[in-house]
Amino acid sequence: MRVAYPVIVSAKTEYACIAVLELATRHDSGEPVRIREIADSHGIPSRFLVQILLQLKSAGLVNSTRGAAGGYQLARDPSEISLGDVMSVVDSQSGTIRSFAEHPSATAKILLHRWQDVARQERDMLSDISFADLVQQLKEQGEGMYYI
Repeated sequence: MRVAYPVIVSAKTEYACIAVLELATRHDSGEPVRIREIADSHGIPSRFLVQILLQLKSAGLVNSTRGAAGGYQLARDPSEISLGDVMSVVDSQSGTIRSFAEHPSATAKILLHRWQDVARQERDMLSDISFADLVQQLKEQGEGMYYI
């Protein structure tokens, strides 16, 4: 019997991915999206979202525009940004696998090696999922594709 193990995603990572996906859905409009719009429509604390978007901006994934008509936009096409890109920016511990043993035994080293393989495969899979793919899935499901 196989048991499914969940991928552990922090709230910060989830919020970052939601924000980038929201920006991706509006990418073609060329208009910046206000933090308040993203926060309100997805139930994300706006103060937390500000920190996340600044981190994404520092990584070159989003741009910001100041002023009354300002907000955030993707810095690149959604097809050029993957889930793995966003997750690695906001979760610095992402994919870090190490042994907790002070002096790992051969048994612990074998387990560690396998866990590192799994983490590498997970990173590869996340890097293969672009935000353009996710936007397409949203369109196919007819979920929340609205423009203000």
